[in-house]
Amino acid sequence: MGAVKSKRMPRAVREQQMLDAAVQTFGQRGYMAASMDEIAELAGVSKPLVYLYLNSKEELFLACIRREAKALVEAVRAGASPALPADRQLWAGLTAFFTHTARHPDGWAVLHLQARTHGEVFAAEVTAMRADIVTFVTELILAAAREAHRDPHLPGGEVAGLTEALVGAAEALAAWANSTPGVTARQASATLMNFAWAGLGDLMAGRPWSPPEGEAPDSGVLGGGVRDSGAAGAGAGVHTGRTSPVR
Repeated sequence: MGAVKSKRMPRAVREQQMLDAAVQTFGQRGYMAASMDEIAELAGVSKPLVYLYLNSKEELFLACIRREAKALVEAVRAGASPALPADRQLWAGLTAFFTHTARHPDGWAVLHLQARTHGEVFAAEVTAMRADIVTFVTELILAAAREAHRDPHLPGGEVAGLTEALVGAAEALAAWANSTPGVTARQASATLMNFAWAGLGDLMAGRPWSPPEGEAPDSGVLGGGVRDSGAAGAGAGVHTGRTSPVR
Protein backbone atom coordinates (compact mmCIF):
# COMPACT_ATOMS: atom_id res chain seq x y z
CA MET A 1 0.00 0.00 0.00
CA GLY A 2 1.35 3.41 -0.94
CA ALA A 3 1.78 6.32 1.43
CA VAL A 4 -1.28 8.47 2.02
CA LYS A 5 -1.00 11.72 0.11
CA SER A 6 -1.35 14.97 2.04
CA LYS A 7 -4.49 16.97 1.42
CA ARG A 8 -4.06 19.49 -1.36
CA MET A 9 -4.61 23.16 -0.57
CA PRO A 10 -7.86 24.42 -2.18
CA ARG A 11 -7.28 26.55 -5.26
CA ALA A 12 -9.01 29.60 -3.74
CA VAL A 13 -6.79 29.49 -0.66
CA ARG A 14 -3.64 29.02 -2.73
CA GLU A 15 -4.62 31.90 -4.99
CA GLN A 16 -5.13 34.25 -2.03
CA GLN A 17 -1.71 33.21 -0.76
CA MET A 18 -0.22 34.22 -4.10
CA LEU A 19 -2.12 37.52 -4.08
CA ASP A 20 -0.87 38.26 -0.56
CA ALA A 21 2.70 37.77 -1.74
CA ALA A 22 2.10 39.79 -4.89
CA VAL A 23 0.54 42.74 -3.05
CA GLN A 24 3.49 42.83 -0.65
CA THR A 25 5.99 42.69 -3.49
CA PHE A 26 4.25 45.20 -5.76
CA GLY A 27 3.58 47.54 -2.85
CA GLN A 28 7.16 47.54 -1.61
CA ARG A 29 9.14 47.08 -4.82
CA GLY A 30 6.88 48.69 -7.39
CA TYR A 31 5.24 47.11 -10.41
CA MET A 32 8.21 47.36 -12.76
CA ALA A 33 10.82 46.15 -10.25
CA ALA A 34 8.75 43.25 -8.90
CA SER A 35 9.53 39.86 -10.41
CA MET A 36 7.43 36.74 -10.65
CA ASP A 37 10.33 34.80 -9.18
CA GLU A 38 10.30 36.71 -5.90
CA ILE A 39 6.49 36.63 -5.74
CA ALA A 40 6.52 32.85 -6.16
CA GLU A 41 9.27 32.47 -3.57
CA LEU A 42 7.41 34.64 -1.06
CA ALA A 43 4.21 32.66 -1.66
CA GLY A 44 6.07 29.38 -1.23
CA VAL A 45 5.11 28.06 -4.65
CA SER A 46 6.79 27.53 -8.00
CA LYS A 47 6.77 30.24 -10.64
CA PRO A 48 4.98 27.97 -13.15
CA LEU A 49 2.17 27.55 -10.62
CA VAL A 50 1.75 31.34 -10.36
CA TYR A 51 1.45 31.51 -14.14
CA LEU A 52 -0.95 28.56 -14.15
CA TYR A 53 -3.27 30.33 -11.71
CA LEU A 54 -2.93 33.95 -12.87
CA ASN A 55 -1.55 33.72 -16.41
CA SER A 56 0.79 36.74 -16.46
CA LYS A 57 2.33 39.50 -14.39
CA GLU A 58 -0.24 41.94 -15.77
CA GLU A 59 -3.19 39.75 -14.80
CA LEU A 60 -1.68 39.09 -11.39
CA PHE A 61 -1.33 42.84 -10.79
CA LEU A 62 -4.89 43.43 -12.00
CA ALA A 63 -6.17 40.76 -9.59
CA CYS A 64 -4.29 42.49 -6.75
CA ILE A 65 -5.83 45.86 -7.62
CA ARG A 66 -9.35 44.43 -7.74
CA ARG A 67 -9.00 42.60 -4.45
CA GLU A 68 -7.52 45.58 -2.60
CA ALA A 69 -10.04 48.01 -4.08
CA LYS A 70 -12.98 45.81 -3.10
CA ALA A 71 -11.66 45.43 0.44
CA LEU A 72 -11.17 49.17 0.86
CA VAL A 73 -14.64 50.12 -0.40
CA GLU A 74 -16.25 47.47 1.78
CA ALA A 75 -14.33 48.71 4.84
CA VAL A 76 -15.45 52.31 4.31
CA ARG A 77 -19.09 51.41 3.74
CA ALA A 78 -19.16 49.02 6.70
CA GLY A 79 -17.64 51.63 8.98
CA ALA A 80 -20.49 54.14 8.70
CA SER A 81 -23.83 53.17 10.24
CA PRO A 82 -26.85 54.64 8.41
CA ALA A 83 -28.48 55.22 11.81
CA LEU A 84 -25.91 57.91 12.70
CA PRO A 85 -26.13 61.63 11.83
CA ALA A 86 -24.29 62.58 8.65
CA ASP A 87 -21.25 64.02 10.41
CA ARG A 88 -20.88 60.91 12.55
CA GLN A 89 -21.25 58.69 9.49
CA LEU A 90 -18.51 60.65 7.75
CA TRP A 91 -16.31 60.44 10.85
CA ALA A 92 -16.84 56.68 11.06
CA GLY A 93 -16.25 56.22 7.34
CA LEU A 94 -13.04 58.24 7.44
CA THR A 95 -11.82 56.33 10.49
CA ALA A 96 -12.52 53.06 8.68
CA PHE A 97 -10.66 54.37 5.61
CA PHE A 98 -7.56 55.42 7.54
CA THR A 99 -7.63 52.27 9.67
CA HIS A 100 -7.74 50.07 6.58
CA THR A 101 -4.98 51.94 4.72
CA ALA A 102 -2.78 51.84 7.84
CA ARG A 103 -3.31 48.11 8.32
CA HIS A 104 -2.72 47.39 4.64
CA PRO A 105 0.04 49.81 3.57
CA ASP A 106 1.18 47.60 0.69
CA GLY A 107 -2.37 47.37 -0.64
CA TRP A 108 -2.75 51.14 -0.39
CA ALA A 109 0.58 51.62 -2.20
CA VAL A 110 -0.68 49.35 -4.98
CA LEU A 111 -3.87 51.40 -5.34
CA HIS A 112 -2.61 54.91 -4.68
CA LEU A 113 0.80 54.78 -6.34
CA GLN A 114 1.38 51.77 -8.59
CA ALA A 115 -1.96 51.25 -10.32
CA ARG A 116 -2.31 54.90 -11.29
CA THR A 117 1.00 55.06 -13.14
CA HIS A 118 1.39 51.77 -15.01
CA GLY A 119 -1.29 51.65 -17.64
CA GLU A 120 -4.82 52.68 -18.47
CA VAL A 121 -6.35 49.29 -17.60
CA PHE A 122 -4.89 49.42 -14.10
CA ALA A 123 -5.80 53.07 -13.58
CA ALA A 124 -9.40 52.37 -14.69
CA GLU A 125 -9.85 49.90 -11.83
CA VAL A 126 -8.73 52.50 -9.29
CA THR A 127 -10.95 55.12 -10.91
CA ALA A 128 -13.95 52.81 -10.47
CA MET A 129 -13.07 52.23 -6.81
CA ARG A 130 -12.69 55.96 -6.23
CA ALA A 131 -16.04 56.60 -7.88
CA ASP A 132 -17.71 54.23 -5.39
CA ILE A 133 -16.19 56.11 -2.46
CA VAL A 134 -17.08 59.50 -3.97
CA THR A 135 -20.68 58.36 -4.42
CA PHE A 136 -20.85 57.21 -0.81
CA VAL A 137 -19.41 60.46 0.59
CA THR A 138 -21.64 62.53 -1.69
CA GLU A 139 -24.68 60.76 -0.25
CA LEU A 140 -23.58 61.66 3.29
CA ILE A 141 -22.90 65.31 2.56
CA LEU A 142 -26.01 65.68 0.43
CA ALA A 143 -28.20 64.20 3.16
CA ALA A 144 -26.86 66.76 5.61
CA ALA A 145 -27.27 69.62 3.12
CA ARG A 146 -30.86 68.66 2.32
CA GLU A 147 -31.67 68.49 6.02
CA ALA A 148 -30.02 71.83 6.74
CA HIS A 149 -31.69 73.59 3.82
CA ARG A 150 -34.98 71.78 4.22
CA ASP A 151 -34.83 70.99 0.53
CA PRO A 152 -35.26 67.25 -0.15
CA HIS A 153 -34.68 67.85 -3.87
CA LEU A 154 -31.32 69.60 -3.59
CA PRO A 155 -29.35 68.11 -6.55
CA GLY A 156 -26.21 66.09 -6.02
CA GLY A 157 -24.29 68.41 -8.31
CA GLU A 158 -24.44 71.03 -5.59
CA VAL A 159 -21.93 69.12 -3.46
CA ALA A 160 -19.99 67.23 -6.15
CA GLY A 161 -16.96 69.50 -6.02
CA LEU A 162 -16.87 69.44 -2.25
CA THR A 163 -16.88 65.64 -2.24
CA GLU A 164 -14.04 65.44 -4.77
CA ALA A 165 -11.98 67.80 -2.62
CA LEU A 166 -12.69 65.78 0.52
CA VAL A 167 -11.83 62.42 -1.05
CA GLY A 168 -8.68 63.86 -2.59
CA ALA A 169 -7.63 65.21 0.80
CA ALA A 170 -8.26 61.81 2.41
CA GLU A 171 -6.07 60.09 -0.19
CA ALA A 172 -3.22 62.55 0.35
CA LEU A 173 -3.58 62.35 4.12
CA ALA A 174 -3.49 58.53 4.06
CA ALA A 175 -0.21 58.61 2.14
CA TRP A 176 1.19 61.10 4.65
CA ALA A 177 -0.07 59.14 7.68
CA ASN A 178 1.43 55.88 6.41
CA SER A 179 4.83 57.52 6.00
CA THR A 180 4.76 59.47 9.28
CA PRO A 181 5.53 57.43 12.41
CA GLY A 182 3.06 57.75 15.26
CA VAL A 183 0.05 59.03 13.29
CA THR A 184 -3.03 56.95 14.12
CA ALA A 185 -6.16 56.44 12.04
CA ARG A 186 -8.15 58.38 14.63
CA GLN A 187 -5.73 61.32 14.45
CA ALA A 188 -5.86 61.36 10.65
CA SER A 189 -9.68 61.26 10.74
CA ALA A 190 -9.84 64.08 13.29
CA THR A 191 -7.47 66.18 11.19
CA LEU A 192 -9.67 65.86 8.13
CA MET A 193 -12.92 66.37 10.03
CA ASN A 194 -11.60 69.54 11.65
CA PHE A 195 -10.31 70.72 8.30
CA ALA A 196 -13.44 69.94 6.32
CA TRP A 197 -16.57 69.49 8.40
CA ALA A 198 -16.42 72.81 10.25
CA GLY A 199 -16.42 74.57 6.90
CA LEU A 200 -19.17 72.35 5.55
CA GLY A 201 -21.21 73.09 8.66
CA ASP A 202 -20.96 76.84 8.06
CA LEU A 203 -21.87 76.35 4.42
CA MET A 204 -24.94 74.32 5.26
CA ALA A 205 -25.99 76.86 7.87
CA GLY A 206 -25.97 79.59 5.24
CA ARG A 207 -22.59 81.09 6.13
CA PRO A 208 -20.43 80.26 3.08
CA TRP A 209 -17.07 81.94 2.58
CA SER A 210 -17.14 84.60 -0.13
CA PRO A 211 -14.33 86.25 -2.08
CA PRO A 212 -13.39 89.87 -1.25
CA GLU A 213 -15.70 92.63 -2.43
CA GLY A 214 -14.91 93.94 -5.86
CA GLU A 215 -14.01 90.58 -7.39
CA ALA A 216 -16.16 89.16 -10.17
CA PRO A 217 -19.10 87.17 -8.78
CA ASP A 218 -19.17 83.44 -9.36
CA SER A 219 -21.17 80.44 -8.20
CA GLY A 220 -19.69 80.93 -4.73
CA VAL A 221 -18.33 77.47 -4.03
CA LEU A 222 -16.49 74.84 -6.03
CA GLY A 223 -18.91 72.44 -7.62
CA GLY A 224 -21.78 74.91 -7.56
CA GLY A 225 -21.91 75.21 -3.80
CA VAL A 226 -24.80 74.62 -1.48
CA ARG A 227 -27.35 77.35 -2.08
CA ASP A 228 -27.73 79.74 0.81
CA SER A 229 -30.93 81.60 -0.02
CA GLY A 230 -33.00 81.64 3.10
CA ALA A 231 -30.71 79.15 4.74
CA ALA A 232 -29.33 81.28 7.52
CA GLY A 233 -32.43 80.70 9.58
CA ALA A 234 -33.41 77.29 8.26
CA GLY A 235 -30.02 75.70 8.85
CA ALA A 236 -29.26 77.24 12.22
CA GLY A 237 -28.13 74.64 14.72
CA VAL A 238 -27.97 71.79 12.18
CA HIS A 239 -24.51 70.22 11.74
CA THR A 240 -22.82 73.52 12.44
CA GLY A 241 -19.43 71.91 12.86
CA ARG A 242 -18.77 73.99 15.97
CA THR A 243 -17.79 70.95 17.98
CA SER A 244 -15.44 68.24 16.89
CA PRO A 245 -16.82 64.67 16.61
CA VAL A 246 -13.71 63.53 18.47
CA ARG A 247 -14.21 62.76 22.14
